[in-house]
Amino acid sequence: MPALLTTDLSPLPLIARGKVRDIYSLGPEPDSDLLFIATDRISAFDHVLGSGIPDKGRILTQISAFWFDYLSDTVQNHLQPYIGPEAIQRLQPFSEVIEGRSMVVRRAQMFPVECVARAYLSGSGWKDYQQTGGVCGIPLPPGLRESDRLPEPIFTPAAKINTGGHDENISYKAVERTVGAEIARRLRDLTLDLFKRASEHAASKGLILADTKFEFGILPSLDPNDQGMPQIALCDEVLTPDSSRFWPAATYEPGGPQPSYDKQYVRDYLESIRWNKQAPAPSLPSEVVEKTRAKYLEAFHLLTGRTSLEA
Repeated sequence: MPALLTTDLSPLPLIARGKVRDIYSLGPEPDSDLLFIATDRISAFDHVLGSGIPDKGRILTQISAFWFDYLSDTVQNHLQPYIGPEAIQRLQPFSEVIEGRSMVVRRAQMFPVECVARAYLSGSGWKDYQQTGGVCGIPLPPGLRESDRLPEPIFTPAAKINTGGHDENISYKAVERTVGAEIARRLRDLTLDLFKRASEHAASKGLILADTKFEFGILPSLDPNDQGMPQIALCDEVLTPDSSRFWPAATYEPGGPQPSYDKQYVRDYLESIRWNKQAPAPSLPSEVVEKTRAKYLEAFHLLTGRTSLEA
């Protein structure tokens, strides 16, 4: 089956088209439910590439669905548990396109913060450490190597950048200024709690969860008399190879980059052809596409215990 690079669900209104997801509204009201569709687009170095990875969107969606369920006793999420007959009727003409790669979600008021947890020194955290001796203002012991395990997992937030560039690492104080001290504390504690649970599950499958990012929002209360603290919900995608670094535990060796269940193979190929990281982005040869798809599939099998993408 060829890769799905874009969708057109007219007359459903398209709300947003990101690097991977197309988002549609299921009704005219401002609080109408949303339809998230994960396409097979793949991005690298802030550009969507000319080739997609077949089944990537289905893999990401079903890994997220697994984690939403697995973590549901710790935090609520934005998945809509009930899809009314009117919405079902509106979606029926598109069933072949959206099957296995879509979610109907409640519309949330999102926090403008990427909630990142790290247990190992890699990626932008490694770069930050080399320059400052810490990550996001958190001092770390001297002499750490790339991919070293940290003394304990840390909360290293980032500001959401909606212009296509990399999100910018920020300090915890900056989060407090953005959302307030109490919400910042709840986001940090929830991030680290979820990271601990996910890390334990990954370890039981022979995987190291080096880092991940969560997105949280506030869902409108279903109780009109609810005057309590805002109910924070887990949103967007969760603990997928696009938002996390999963490493095979059996080959872990600090001191350099680790083999990863993500698009690192794509990045390595693009570096090898010396692409200038400017538009237009190149397409990928079939070998790179196939090996990348295999990596995503392996992560799906290991994390969920499922052998098939069929729902």
